[in-house]
Amino acid sequence: MKTVRILPLLLSLSIGQALADTPINLTHDATPNVHVSISNVKGAVTITAWDRNQVQVGGRLGDGAKPLAIEGSNGDMTIKVQSQGKSGWFNWNSDTSMGATTLDIRVPKGASLDVDVVSAPLSIDGIDGGKISVNTVSGKARVNARTPIADVDSVSGSIELAGSAGKVSLQTVSGDILAPNIGAEAELQTVSGRIRVGGGPWRKLNLSTVSGDVQLAGGLAPGGTFDVDSMSGDVQLQIPASTSATIHANTFSGDLRSDFGTVKKVEHGPGSELQATVGGGNGKISVETFSGDLRIRQQD
Repeated sequence: MKTVRILPLLLSLSIGQALADTPINLTHDATPNVHVSISNVKGAVTITAWDRNQVQVGGRLGDGAKPLAIEGSNGDMTIKVQSQGKSGWFNWNSDTSMGATTLDIRVPKGASLDVDVVSAPLSIDGIDGGKISVNTVSGKARVNARTPIADVDSVSGSIELAGSAGKVSLQTVSGDILAPNIGAEAELQTVSGRIRVGGGPWRKLNLSTVSGDVQLAGGLAPGGTFDVDSMSGDVQLQIPASTSATIHANTFSGDLRSDFGTVKKVEHGPGSELQATVGGGNGKISVETFSGDLRIRQQD
């Protein structure tokens, strides 16, 4: 009798082990500029561009996930990892109880991407021409691409943007922002983390941080503006000698030094300020820090 009871249990366990960590091997024909939406709750996502007009998905599907499929048309498709558990109030944590899924995805070079990941590091390489949008809750996001628009939001994790991007929005609650070559427009925000940014010439750049040091190097386009606002952390700004702009800078508590103009103490109250005109004064540079040193340097 014991054997009769145990055999079904062993059979069910063996089936569960067979379904766990299942290899993924999917392909779908695609247009050269296909739009691909990708979602993964736990694991890792690697996206690599290639010369084929095809989307290919490899990797391994975690335990407790539904069988994966590429849904949609050749021009607009979705790849979404979902839990086998039922949705609803009493199953709110069914997604987080899944095993880790690893997605290794290849897309055409001109593809546009919308990526949502929760507990998964993300890597994107080789996109050339498509737009990129990323939302990550916990995990590092690394993007190496040539794109007209890059929009990356991270709750907990650093953002690294390599290659080149014309219009950029990078935001993180806790993590660094590293972007050595951003184009004409940029919006950069972090609550806690360093910001290291270069590029330009910028038509418009807005940068704000609550806690973390800032290093910014680049020039302004004719008539361009950039604003830097830091609550706590040192700010170092490097601009070319050929810059044409007015500079307004002040710090409430910290040391202010500049290669342009003359720094003065605030007449009423603590702090220092700078008012200077560089070149023809066609653009506008505004830098404010509450607590932290501020350096404005001439870029070699």
